[in-house]
Amino acid sequence: MQRTTESTAADNTVSSTLFRVPPPLNTLGSSVLGASQETTVVPGCPIQCAMSQNRLVHLVSCMATALVVGGWGLNSVAQSLPSNTPGGITKLNHIIFLAQENRSLDHYFGELRQYWADNGYADRSFDGLRQFNPASGLPPYYGPPPTNPGCDPAFPPPKDCTIDGNSPKISSFELITQCTENTSPSWNESHVDWDYYDPMGKARAKLNGFVYTAAHDARAIGFYDKDGIRAMGYYDGTDLNYYYFMASNFATSDRWFTPAMTRTHPNREYLVAATSQGDAYPIGTDSGDKNLLTATTIFQELQNAGVSWKIYVNPTNTGCNGPPYDPACLLQTSYIKYFQWGQTIPKKYPKNIGTIGVTNSDFENDLRNGTLPAVAQIEPATDAGLDEHPSSSDSSPSRTQNGALYVSEIINSVMSSSSWKDSAFILTYDEAGGIYDHVSPHAAVSPDGIKPKDLLPGDICNKGQTGPTCNFVYTGYRVPLIVISPYTKKHFVSHTAADNTAILKLIETRFNLPSLTKRDAAQMNMTEFFDFAHPAWLTPPTPPVQNTADACYLNKLP
Repeated sequence: MQRTTESTAADNTVSSTLFRVPPPLNTLGSSVLGASQETTVVPGCPIQCAMSQNRLVHLVSCMATALVVGGWGLNSVAQSLPSNTPGGITKLNHIIFLAQENRSLDHYFGELRQYWADNGYADRSFDGLRQFNPASGLPPYYGPPPTNPGCDPAFPPPKDCTIDGNSPKISSFELITQCTENTSPSWNESHVDWDYYDPMGKARAKLNGFVYTAAHDARAIGFYDKDGIRAMGYYDGTDLNYYYFMASNFATSDRWFTPAMTRTHPNREYLVAATSQGDAYPIGTDSGDKNLLTATTIFQELQNAGVSWKIYVNPTNTGCNGPPYDPACLLQTSYIKYFQWGQTIPKKYPKNIGTIGVTNSDFENDLRNGTLPAVAQIEPATDAGLDEHPSSSDSSPSRTQNGALYVSEIINSVMSSSSWKDSAFILTYDEAGGIYDHVSPHAAVSPDGIKPKDLLPGDICNKGQTGPTCNFVYTGYRVPLIVISPYTKKHFVSHTAADNTAILKLIETRFNLPSLTKRDAAQMNMTEFFDFAHPAWLTPPTPPVQNTADACYLNKLP
Protein backbone atom coordinates (compact mmCIF):
# COMPACT_ATOMS: atom_id res chain seq x y z
CA MET A 1 0.00 0.00 0.00
CA GLN A 2 1.01 3.61 -0.32
CA ARG A 3 2.63 5.07 2.72
CA THR A 4 0.25 6.78 5.08
CA THR A 5 2.27 9.96 4.80
CA GLU A 6 1.71 10.05 1.06
CA SER A 7 -1.99 9.51 1.47
CA THR A 8 -2.39 12.23 4.06
CA ALA A 9 0.40 14.71 3.40
CA ALA A 10 2.71 14.42 0.43
CA ASP A 11 -0.01 13.22 -1.92
CA ASN A 12 -2.73 15.34 -0.37
CA THR A 13 -1.30 18.32 -2.23
CA VAL A 14 -3.91 17.61 -4.87
CA SER A 15 -6.51 19.37 -2.75
CA SER A 16 -7.45 22.84 -3.88
CA THR A 17 -6.22 24.28 -0.58
CA LEU A 18 -2.65 23.38 -1.51
CA PHE A 19 -2.49 22.92 -5.25
CA ARG A 20 -2.90 26.10 -7.23
CA VAL A 21 -4.05 25.41 -10.77
CA PRO A 22 -1.84 27.46 -13.13
CA PRO A 23 -3.34 30.59 -14.66
CA PRO A 24 -4.90 30.37 -18.13
CA LEU A 25 -2.67 30.60 -21.17
CA ASN A 26 -3.97 34.00 -22.23
CA THR A 27 -2.68 35.60 -19.03
CA LEU A 28 0.92 34.58 -19.68
CA GLY A 29 3.59 35.80 -22.08
CA SER A 30 4.47 33.78 -25.15
CA SER A 31 8.14 33.80 -24.16
CA VAL A 32 7.37 31.22 -21.47
CA LEU A 33 5.89 28.87 -24.01
CA GLY A 34 9.09 29.03 -25.97
CA ALA A 35 11.07 27.86 -22.96
CA SER A 36 8.74 24.94 -22.32
CA GLN A 37 9.08 23.53 -25.81
CA GLU A 38 12.55 22.18 -25.06
CA THR A 39 10.80 18.95 -24.10
CA THR A 40 10.25 16.70 -27.10
CA VAL A 41 7.13 14.56 -27.37
CA VAL A 42 7.48 11.39 -29.39
CA PRO A 43 4.14 10.58 -31.00
CA GLY A 44 2.80 7.10 -31.51
CA CYS A 45 -0.42 5.58 -32.62
CA PRO A 46 -3.21 5.26 -30.05
CA ILE A 47 -3.45 2.06 -28.10
CA GLN A 48 -6.55 1.02 -30.01
CA CYS A 49 -4.63 1.20 -33.29
CA ALA A 50 -1.48 -0.45 -32.00
CA MET A 51 -3.35 -3.28 -30.35
CA SER A 52 -5.49 -4.13 -33.36
CA GLN A 53 -2.40 -4.31 -35.55
CA ASN A 54 -0.69 -6.56 -33.03
CA ARG A 55 -3.61 -8.97 -32.85
CA LEU A 56 -3.70 -9.19 -36.63
CA VAL A 57 -0.03 -10.16 -36.77
CA HIS A 58 -0.50 -12.87 -34.19
CA LEU A 59 -3.69 -14.16 -35.79
CA VAL A 60 -1.67 -15.58 -38.67
CA SER A 61 0.23 -17.90 -36.38
CA CYS A 62 -2.67 -18.82 -34.15
CA MET A 63 -3.76 -22.37 -33.55
CA ALA A 64 -6.44 -24.07 -31.56
CA THR A 65 -5.11 -26.31 -28.84
CA ALA A 66 -6.01 -27.56 -25.41
CA LEU A 67 -4.42 -26.53 -22.18
CA VAL A 68 -4.32 -28.32 -18.93
CA VAL A 69 -4.12 -26.05 -15.94
CA GLY A 70 -1.89 -27.46 -13.24
CA GLY A 71 -3.70 -27.33 -9.91
CA TRP A 72 -2.52 -25.49 -6.84
CA GLY A 73 -4.88 -26.77 -4.21
CA LEU A 74 -7.43 -27.14 -7.05
CA ASN A 75 -8.42 -29.90 -9.41
CA SER A 76 -6.81 -29.79 -12.81
CA VAL A 77 -9.17 -28.65 -15.51
CA ALA A 78 -8.93 -28.91 -19.29
CA GLN A 79 -9.88 -25.89 -21.36
CA SER A 80 -9.92 -25.25 -25.09
CA LEU A 81 -8.07 -22.24 -26.37
CA PRO A 82 -9.87 -20.07 -28.90
CA SER A 83 -8.63 -20.00 -32.47
CA ASN A 84 -6.99 -16.59 -31.97
CA THR A 85 -4.69 -17.73 -29.17
CA PRO A 86 -1.01 -17.66 -30.17
CA GLY A 87 0.51 -21.09 -30.32
CA GLY A 88 3.01 -21.95 -27.63
CA ILE A 89 1.61 -19.78 -24.87
CA THR A 90 0.49 -22.92 -23.04
CA LYS A 91 4.14 -23.41 -22.12
CA LEU A 92 3.59 -20.68 -19.54
CA ASN A 93 2.06 -22.31 -16.47
CA HIS A 94 2.92 -19.55 -14.01
CA ILE A 95 2.45 -15.81 -14.57
CA ILE A 96 3.83 -13.72 -11.71
CA PHE A 97 3.47 -9.95 -11.62
CA LEU A 98 4.73 -7.22 -9.30
CA ALA A 99 4.20 -3.47 -9.60
CA GLN A 100 6.57 -1.41 -7.50
CA GLU A 101 5.98 2.28 -6.71
CA ASN A 102 6.29 5.61 -8.48
CA ARG A 103 9.09 5.61 -11.05
CA SER A 104 9.07 6.88 -14.63
CA LEU A 105 10.83 5.22 -17.53
CA ASP A 106 13.26 8.10 -18.19
CA HIS A 107 14.04 8.28 -14.47
CA TYR A 108 15.02 4.58 -14.25
CA PHE A 109 15.93 3.46 -17.77
CA GLY A 110 16.70 6.71 -19.59
CA GLU A 111 20.40 5.79 -19.73
CA LEU A 112 19.84 2.24 -21.02
CA ARG A 113 21.39 2.72 -24.47
CA GLN A 114 24.57 4.11 -22.94
CA TYR A 115 24.68 1.05 -20.67
CA TRP A 116 24.46 -1.17 -23.73
CA ALA A 117 27.31 0.68 -25.43
CA ASP A 118 29.47 0.50 -22.29
CA ASN A 119 28.83 -3.20 -21.63
CA GLY A 120 29.01 -4.78 -25.09
CA TYR A 121 25.32 -5.20 -25.87
CA ALA A 122 24.09 -4.72 -29.41
CA ASP A 123 22.28 -1.44 -29.83
CA ARG A 124 18.51 -1.48 -30.04
CA SER A 125 16.08 1.28 -30.85
CA PHE A 126 15.02 2.48 -27.40
CA ASP A 127 13.39 5.81 -26.64
CA GLY A 128 15.11 6.85 -23.42
CA LEU A 129 16.75 10.16 -22.56
CA ARG A 130 17.98 11.63 -25.81
CA GLN A 131 21.42 12.62 -24.53
CA PHE A 132 22.22 8.88 -24.45
CA ASN A 133 21.09 8.15 -27.99
CA PRO A 134 23.71 7.56 -30.71
CA ALA A 135 24.43 10.16 -33.38
CA SER A 136 23.86 7.55 -36.10
CA GLY A 137 22.56 4.03 -36.51
CA LEU A 138 19.19 3.14 -35.05
CA PRO A 139 16.82 5.99 -34.18
CA PRO A 140 16.00 7.92 -32.09
CA TYR A 141 19.20 9.95 -32.30
CA TYR A 142 21.25 12.06 -29.94
CA GLY A 143 19.88 15.37 -28.69
CA PRO A 144 20.58 17.75 -25.83
CA PRO A 145 19.22 16.82 -22.39
CA PRO A 146 15.53 17.68 -22.09
CA THR A 147 14.50 20.57 -19.87
CA ASN A 148 11.53 21.91 -17.97
CA PRO A 149 10.93 25.54 -17.01
CA GLY A 150 11.91 26.14 -13.41
CA CYS A 151 10.77 28.53 -10.69
CA ASP A 152 11.50 32.22 -11.26
CA PRO A 153 14.08 33.05 -8.53
CA ALA A 154 12.37 36.41 -8.02
CA PHE A 155 9.59 34.51 -6.22
CA PRO A 156 11.33 32.43 -3.55
CA PRO A 157 9.53 30.41 -0.85
CA PRO A 158 7.18 30.84 0.90
CA LYS A 159 5.72 32.20 -2.33
CA ASP A 160 4.50 29.59 -4.76
CA CYS A 161 6.73 28.52 -7.64
CA THR A 162 6.21 30.96 -10.50
CA ILE A 163 6.72 30.03 -14.13
CA ASP A 164 7.26 33.01 -16.41
CA GLY A 165 9.67 34.52 -18.91
CA ASN A 166 12.45 34.54 -16.31
CA SER A 167 12.16 30.85 -15.52
CA PRO A 168 15.50 28.99 -15.81
CA LYS A 169 15.68 25.84 -17.87
CA ILE A 170 16.14 22.80 -15.62
CA SER A 171 17.93 19.98 -17.47
CA SER A 172 17.74 16.30 -16.72
CA PHE A 173 20.65 15.25 -14.51
CA GLU A 174 22.12 12.16 -12.87
CA LEU A 175 21.22 11.64 -9.23
CA ILE A 176 23.95 10.72 -6.80
CA THR A 177 21.68 10.11 -3.83
CA GLN A 178 19.52 7.00 -3.87
CA CYS A 179 17.05 8.82 -1.60
CA THR A 180 14.84 11.54 -3.05
CA GLU A 181 11.91 13.55 -1.75
CA ASN A 182 8.53 12.54 -3.07
CA THR A 183 6.97 13.95 -6.20
CA SER A 184 3.24 13.47 -6.64
CA PRO A 185 1.42 11.56 -9.42
CA SER A 186 -2.03 12.69 -8.27
CA TRP A 187 -4.78 13.99 -10.53
CA ASN A 188 -3.87 17.68 -10.55
CA GLU A 189 -0.13 17.15 -10.74
CA SER A 190 -0.39 14.60 -13.55
CA HIS A 191 -2.51 16.99 -15.58
CA VAL A 192 -0.22 19.98 -15.02
CA ASP A 193 2.71 17.73 -15.98
CA TRP A 194 0.99 17.27 -19.36
CA ASP A 195 1.14 21.02 -19.97
CA TYR A 196 1.42 23.79 -17.38
CA TYR A 197 -0.81 25.96 -19.56
CA ASP A 198 -3.18 23.29 -20.86
CA PRO A 199 -3.75 20.62 -18.19
CA MET A 200 -7.02 19.48 -19.76
CA GLY A 201 -5.24 18.34 -22.92
CA LYS A 202 -6.87 20.54 -25.53
CA ALA A 203 -3.59 20.51 -27.45
CA ARG A 204 -0.65 18.17 -27.81
CA ALA A 205 1.24 17.56 -24.57
CA LYS A 206 4.31 19.72 -23.94
CA LEU A 207 5.30 17.88 -20.72
CA ASN A 208 6.50 21.11 -19.16
CA GLY A 209 4.93 20.97 -15.71
CA PHE A 210 7.04 18.42 -13.83
CA VAL A 211 9.37 20.89 -12.12
CA TYR A 212 6.50 23.20 -11.24
CA THR A 213 4.39 20.47 -9.58
CA ALA A 214 7.40 19.13 -7.66
CA ALA A 215 8.25 22.66 -6.48
CA HIS A 216 4.69 23.61 -5.62
CA ASP A 217 4.21 20.49 -3.51
CA ALA A 218 7.60 20.87 -1.83
CA ARG A 219 6.79 24.43 -0.79
CA ALA A 220 3.43 23.34 0.59
CA ILE A 221 4.89 20.37 2.49
CA GLY A 222 8.20 21.88 3.58
CA PHE A 223 10.65 19.71 1.65
CA TYR A 224 14.24 20.80 1.08
CA ASP A 225 13.95 20.83 -2.73
CA LYS A 226 11.57 23.75 -2.95
CA ASP A 227 12.48 24.40 -6.60
CA GLY A 228 11.36 20.97 -7.83
CA ILE A 229 14.74 20.09 -9.36
CA ARG A 230 14.43 16.44 -8.26
CA ALA A 231 11.73 15.80 -10.87
CA MET A 232 14.39 15.91 -13.61
CA GLY A 233 16.77 13.41 -11.97
CA TYR A 234 17.63 9.96 -13.33
CA TYR A 235 19.60 6.88 -12.31
CA ASP A 236 22.03 4.83 -14.41
CA GLY A 237 23.30 1.29 -14.76
CA THR A 238 25.63 1.54 -11.78
CA ASP A 239 22.83 2.65 -9.48
CA LEU A 240 20.30 0.07 -10.70
CA ASN A 241 22.75 -2.54 -11.88
CA TYR A 242 20.42 -5.50 -11.39
CA TYR A 243 17.51 -3.94 -13.28
CA TYR A 244 19.75 -2.77 -16.12
CA PHE A 245 21.21 -6.27 -16.46
CA MET A 246 17.80 -7.94 -16.49
CA ALA A 247 16.25 -5.43 -18.90
CA SER A 248 19.23 -5.93 -21.24
CA ASN A 249 19.23 -9.72 -21.19
CA PHE A 250 15.48 -10.29 -21.16
CA ALA A 251 12.82 -7.94 -22.56
CA THR A 252 11.60 -4.42 -21.93
CA SER A 253 9.48 -1.76 -23.63
CA ASP A 254 9.73 1.95 -24.42
CA ARG A 255 5.96 2.30 -24.79
CA TRP A 256 4.66 0.86 -21.53
CA PHE A 257 2.32 3.19 -19.68
CA THR A 258 0.46 3.37 -16.43
CA PRO A 259 -3.32 3.09 -16.99
CA ALA A 260 -4.52 6.49 -15.73
CA MET A 261 -3.24 10.04 -15.18
CA THR A 262 -3.53 9.87 -11.41
CA ARG A 263 -2.11 8.29 -8.28
CA THR A 264 -1.51 4.80 -6.89
CA HIS A 265 -4.92 3.54 -5.80
CA PRO A 266 -6.85 3.93 -9.07
CA ASN A 267 -3.91 2.58 -11.07
CA ARG A 268 -3.66 -0.48 -8.87
CA GLU A 269 -7.38 -1.02 -9.30
CA TYR A 270 -6.80 -1.01 -13.06
CA LEU A 271 -3.98 -3.52 -12.50
CA VAL A 272 -6.39 -6.21 -11.26
CA ALA A 273 -9.76 -5.11 -12.73
CA ALA A 274 -8.93 -2.89 -15.76
CA THR A 275 -10.95 -0.03 -14.26
CA SER A 276 -11.24 2.19 -11.20
CA GLN A 277 -14.97 2.64 -11.86
CA GLY A 278 -14.52 6.40 -12.04
CA ASP A 279 -12.30 6.84 -8.99
CA ALA A 280 -9.41 9.29 -9.39
CA TYR A 281 -8.65 9.12 -5.66
CA PRO A 282 -8.45 6.39 -3.02
CA ILE A 283 -11.68 4.95 -1.66
CA GLY A 284 -12.99 7.19 1.11
CA THR A 285 -11.53 10.50 -0.09
CA ASP A 286 -14.99 12.05 -0.38
CA SER A 287 -18.63 11.14 -0.88
CA GLY A 288 -17.96 10.39 -4.54
CA ASP A 289 -15.84 7.34 -3.76
CA LYS A 290 -17.09 6.06 -0.41
CA ASN A 291 -18.14 2.65 -1.71
CA LEU A 292 -15.98 -0.39 -2.45
CA LEU A 293 -15.58 -1.26 -6.12
CA THR A 294 -18.02 -3.76 -7.60
CA ALA A 295 -15.94 -4.45 -10.72
CA THR A 296 -14.94 -8.02 -11.50
CA THR A 297 -11.27 -8.72 -10.79
CA ILE A 298 -8.95 -11.05 -12.64
CA PHE A 299 -8.89 -13.32 -9.59
CA GLN A 300 -12.67 -13.80 -9.75
CA GLU A 301 -12.36 -14.86 -13.37
CA LEU A 302 -9.55 -17.26 -12.51
CA GLN A 303 -11.52 -18.71 -9.61
CA ASN A 304 -14.61 -19.22 -11.76
CA ALA A 305 -12.50 -20.91 -14.44
CA GLY A 306 -10.82 -23.26 -11.97
CA VAL A 307 -7.40 -21.68 -12.48
CA SER A 308 -5.18 -21.39 -9.41
CA TRP A 309 -4.22 -17.93 -8.09
CA LYS A 310 -2.69 -16.32 -5.04
CA ILE A 311 -1.81 -12.88 -3.72
CA TYR A 312 1.42 -12.57 -1.73
CA VAL A 313 2.03 -9.76 0.76
CA ASN A 314 4.99 -8.89 2.96
CA PRO A 315 3.74 -8.71 6.59
CA THR A 316 6.79 -6.85 7.93
CA ASN A 317 5.73 -3.85 10.03
CA THR A 318 2.06 -4.34 9.14
CA GLY A 319 0.94 -5.46 12.59
CA CYS A 320 0.17 -8.93 11.29
CA ASN A 321 1.64 -11.60 13.57
CA GLY A 322 2.62 -15.14 12.61
CA PRO A 323 3.12 -17.69 11.45
CA PRO A 324 0.39 -18.61 11.11
CA TYR A 325 -0.81 -15.31 9.70
CA ASP A 326 -4.46 -14.29 9.78
CA PRO A 327 -5.72 -13.93 6.19
CA ALA A 328 -7.97 -11.05 7.30
CA CYS A 329 -4.90 -9.18 8.51
CA LEU A 330 -2.90 -9.95 5.36
CA LEU A 331 -5.80 -8.62 3.26
CA GLN A 332 -5.21 -5.14 4.69
CA THR A 333 -1.85 -5.05 2.88
CA SER A 334 -3.39 -5.84 -0.51
CA TYR A 335 -5.22 -3.42 -2.79
CA ILE A 336 -7.76 -6.17 -3.46
CA LYS A 337 -9.38 -5.03 -0.22
CA TYR A 338 -10.91 -2.07 -2.09
CA PHE A 339 -13.17 -4.45 -4.03
CA GLN A 340 -16.34 -5.92 -2.57
CA TRP A 341 -15.29 -9.36 -3.78
CA GLY A 342 -11.86 -8.89 -2.23
CA GLN A 343 -13.43 -8.64 1.20
CA THR A 344 -14.64 -12.23 0.83
CA ILE A 345 -11.14 -13.69 0.41
CA PRO A 346 -10.27 -14.31 4.10
CA LYS A 347 -13.35 -16.47 4.67
CA LYS A 348 -13.97 -18.01 1.24
CA TYR A 349 -10.39 -18.29 -0.09
CA PRO A 350 -8.05 -18.03 2.94
CA LYS A 351 -5.32 -20.08 1.24
CA ASN A 352 -5.23 -17.65 -1.68
CA ILE A 353 -3.56 -14.86 0.26
CA GLY A 354 -0.12 -15.57 1.69
CA THR A 355 3.22 -14.20 2.75
CA ILE A 356 6.45 -13.26 1.03
CA GLY A 357 9.69 -11.68 2.20
CA VAL A 358 9.75 -13.30 5.63
CA THR A 359 11.30 -16.51 6.91
CA ASN A 360 9.45 -19.63 5.78
CA SER A 361 7.08 -17.54 3.67
CA ASP A 362 4.28 -19.01 1.60
CA PHE A 363 5.98 -17.86 -1.59
CA GLU A 364 9.23 -19.53 -0.58
CA ASN A 365 7.38 -22.75 0.28
CA ASP A 366 5.35 -22.71 -2.92
CA LEU A 367 8.55 -22.43 -4.96
CA ARG A 368 10.20 -25.19 -2.95
CA ASN A 369 7.21 -27.55 -3.07
CA GLY A 370 6.23 -26.97 -6.69
CA THR A 371 2.88 -25.47 -5.64
CA LEU A 372 3.25 -22.03 -7.24
CA PRO A 373 -0.19 -21.02 -8.58
CA ALA A 374 -0.95 -20.35 -12.22
CA VAL A 375 -1.26 -16.62 -11.52
CA ALA A 376 0.53 -14.89 -8.67
CA GLN A 377 0.40 -11.23 -7.73
CA ILE A 378 3.08 -9.89 -5.41
CA GLU A 379 2.05 -6.73 -3.59
CA PRO A 380 4.73 -4.07 -2.91
CA ALA A 381 6.41 -4.31 0.50
CA THR A 382 5.47 -0.77 1.52
CA ASP A 383 5.44 -1.20 5.28
CA ALA A 384 8.84 -2.86 5.07
CA GLY A 385 10.17 0.20 3.20
CA LEU A 386 11.00 -1.87 0.11
CA ASP A 387 8.55 -0.61 -2.53
CA GLU A 388 11.03 1.88 -4.11
CA HIS A 389 8.66 4.77 -3.39
CA PRO A 390 10.47 8.12 -3.02
CA SER A 391 10.67 9.53 0.51
CA SER A 392 7.34 10.90 1.70
CA SER A 393 8.96 12.46 4.77
CA ASP A 394 12.37 14.06 5.27
CA SER A 395 12.55 12.29 8.63
CA SER A 396 12.27 8.86 6.99
CA PRO A 397 14.45 8.51 3.85
CA SER A 398 13.46 5.68 1.53
CA ARG A 399 16.44 3.81 0.04
CA THR A 400 15.68 3.00 -3.58
CA GLN A 401 18.43 0.41 -3.86
CA ASN A 402 17.13 -1.60 -0.90
CA GLY A 403 13.84 -2.00 -2.71
CA ALA A 404 15.61 -3.07 -5.90
CA LEU A 405 17.64 -5.61 -3.89
CA TYR A 406 14.44 -7.02 -2.41
CA VAL A 407 12.91 -7.45 -5.87
CA SER A 408 16.11 -9.04 -7.17
CA GLU A 409 15.97 -11.67 -4.44
CA ILE A 410 12.38 -12.54 -5.37
CA ILE A 411 13.23 -12.85 -9.07
CA ASN A 412 16.37 -14.87 -8.33
CA SER A 413 14.35 -17.27 -6.19
CA VAL A 414 12.04 -17.93 -9.13
CA MET A 415 14.94 -18.43 -11.55
CA SER A 416 16.54 -20.98 -9.22
CA SER A 417 13.33 -22.93 -8.61
CA SER A 418 11.74 -25.86 -10.43
CA SER A 419 8.99 -23.47 -11.56
CA TRP A 420 11.38 -21.41 -13.69
CA LYS A 421 11.00 -23.69 -16.70
CA ASP A 422 7.40 -22.59 -17.33
CA SER A 423 7.14 -19.19 -15.64
CA ALA A 424 6.97 -15.55 -16.65
CA PHE A 425 7.78 -12.81 -14.14
CA ILE A 426 6.59 -9.31 -15.01
CA LEU A 427 8.05 -6.34 -13.12
CA THR A 428 6.60 -2.89 -13.60
CA TYR A 429 5.48 0.18 -11.62
CA ASP A 430 2.02 1.38 -10.62
CA GLU A 431 2.57 4.91 -11.94
CA ALA A 432 5.39 7.29 -12.78
CA GLY A 433 5.29 9.25 -9.56
CA GLY A 434 5.32 12.75 -11.02
CA ILE A 435 8.91 12.23 -12.21
CA TYR A 436 9.85 13.57 -15.64
CA ASP A 437 9.33 11.51 -18.77
CA HIS A 438 9.63 12.88 -22.29
CA VAL A 439 6.86 10.80 -23.92
CA SER A 440 3.24 11.87 -23.78
CA PRO A 441 0.49 9.65 -22.41
CA HIS A 442 -1.34 7.75 -25.14
CA ALA A 443 -4.92 7.81 -26.26
CA ALA A 444 -6.73 4.85 -24.72
CA VAL A 445 -10.14 3.23 -24.48
CA SER A 446 -12.40 4.19 -21.59
CA PRO A 447 -12.87 0.95 -19.68
CA ASP A 448 -16.56 1.41 -18.96
CA GLY A 449 -17.60 4.94 -19.93
CA ILE A 450 -17.55 6.12 -16.31
CA LYS A 451 -16.13 9.62 -15.93
CA PRO A 452 -14.18 10.75 -12.84
CA LYS A 453 -16.74 10.87 -10.06
CA ASP A 454 -14.72 11.94 -7.02
CA LEU A 455 -12.83 15.06 -8.10
CA LEU A 456 -12.49 17.61 -5.31
CA PRO A 457 -13.70 21.22 -5.43
CA GLY A 458 -11.16 23.26 -7.40
CA ASP A 459 -9.60 20.24 -9.09
CA ILE A 460 -8.63 20.40 -12.74
CA CYS A 461 -11.62 19.32 -14.86
CA ASN A 462 -13.99 20.13 -11.98
CA LYS A 463 -14.55 23.83 -12.52
CA GLY A 464 -17.04 23.86 -15.35
CA GLN A 465 -14.40 23.14 -17.99
CA THR A 466 -13.37 19.93 -19.65
CA GLY A 467 -10.94 18.50 -22.19
CA PRO A 468 -9.55 15.23 -23.55
CA THR A 469 -7.53 14.42 -20.42
CA CYS A 470 -10.53 14.93 -18.14
CA ASN A 471 -11.87 11.42 -18.72
CA PHE A 472 -10.19 8.04 -18.59
CA VAL A 473 -9.36 8.07 -22.31
CA TYR A 474 -5.62 8.61 -21.90
CA THR A 475 -3.07 6.45 -20.21
CA GLY A 476 -0.77 7.86 -17.58
CA TYR A 477 2.96 8.28 -18.17
CA ARG A 478 5.54 5.66 -19.13
CA VAL A 479 6.90 3.31 -16.48
CA PRO A 480 9.69 0.71 -16.54
CA LEU A 481 8.93 -2.85 -17.56
CA ILE A 482 10.98 -6.06 -17.47
CA VAL A 483 9.56 -9.36 -18.74
CA ILE A 484 11.57 -12.32 -17.42
CA SER A 485 11.06 -15.91 -18.58
CA PRO A 486 12.92 -18.80 -20.20
CA TYR A 487 10.85 -17.89 -23.27
CA THR A 488 11.52 -14.16 -23.26
CA LYS A 489 13.24 -12.94 -26.41
CA LYS A 490 16.81 -12.09 -25.57
CA HIS A 491 17.67 -8.37 -25.46
CA PHE A 492 14.25 -7.42 -26.83
CA VAL A 493 12.54 -4.02 -26.86
CA SER A 494 8.83 -3.71 -27.58
CA HIS A 495 7.57 -0.51 -29.18
CA THR A 496 3.88 -1.42 -28.98
CA ALA A 497 1.92 1.07 -26.89
CA ALA A 498 0.27 -0.66 -23.95
CA ASP A 499 -0.51 -0.08 -20.30
CA ASN A 500 -0.42 -2.29 -17.21
CA THR A 501 -3.76 -3.86 -18.11
CA ALA A 502 -1.91 -5.73 -20.87
CA ILE A 503 -0.79 -8.05 -18.05
CA LEU A 504 -4.46 -8.95 -17.65
CA LYS A 505 -4.70 -9.54 -21.40
CA LEU A 506 -1.77 -11.96 -21.20
CA ILE A 507 -3.47 -13.86 -18.37
CA GLU A 508 -6.79 -13.87 -20.24
CA THR A 509 -5.12 -15.11 -23.41
CA ARG A 510 -3.25 -17.89 -21.64
CA PHE A 511 -6.22 -19.18 -19.65
CA ASN A 512 -9.04 -18.48 -22.12
CA LEU A 513 -10.77 -15.84 -20.00
CA PRO A 514 -13.03 -13.02 -21.20
CA SER A 515 -11.89 -9.41 -21.02
CA LEU A 516 -12.80 -7.54 -17.87
CA THR A 517 -13.46 -4.17 -19.55
CA LYS A 518 -12.95 -2.42 -22.85
CA ARG A 519 -9.52 -1.28 -21.62
CA ASP A 520 -7.88 -4.70 -21.25
CA ALA A 521 -9.74 -5.88 -24.36
CA ALA A 522 -7.86 -3.21 -26.35
CA GLN A 523 -4.40 -4.24 -25.15
CA MET A 524 -1.80 -6.35 -26.86
CA ASN A 525 -1.59 -9.83 -25.36
CA MET A 526 2.16 -9.51 -24.68
CA THR A 527 3.09 -12.60 -26.72
CA GLU A 528 5.46 -10.44 -28.77
CA PHE A 529 7.82 -10.54 -25.77
CA PHE A 530 8.20 -14.33 -26.10
CA ASP A 531 9.59 -16.92 -28.48
CA PHE A 532 8.00 -20.17 -27.35
CA ALA A 533 9.69 -22.23 -30.06
CA HIS A 534 13.22 -21.15 -29.19
CA PRO A 535 13.62 -20.53 -25.45
CA ALA A 536 16.72 -18.43 -24.85
CA TRP A 537 16.95 -18.75 -21.09
CA LEU A 538 16.13 -22.32 -20.02
CA THR A 539 19.31 -21.86 -18.04
CA PRO A 540 18.94 -18.37 -16.59
CA PRO A 541 21.81 -15.89 -16.59
CA THR A 542 23.73 -14.99 -13.45
CA PRO A 543 22.80 -11.39 -12.63
CA PRO A 544 24.89 -9.08 -10.47
CA VAL A 545 24.05 -8.43 -6.84
CA GLN A 546 22.11 -5.19 -6.62
CA ASN A 547 24.26 -2.32 -5.40
CA THR A 548 23.02 -0.76 -2.14
CA ALA A 549 26.04 1.42 -1.34
CA ASP A 550 25.00 4.72 -2.95
CA ALA A 551 24.74 7.70 -0.65
CA CYS A 552 21.36 8.54 0.89
CA TYR A 553 20.49 12.15 1.69
CA LEU A 554 17.55 14.46 1.08
CA ASN A 555 18.88 17.90 1.96
CA LYS A 556 20.66 18.58 -1.33
CA LEU A 557 20.93 17.57 -4.97
CA PRO A 558 22.22 15.78 -6.94
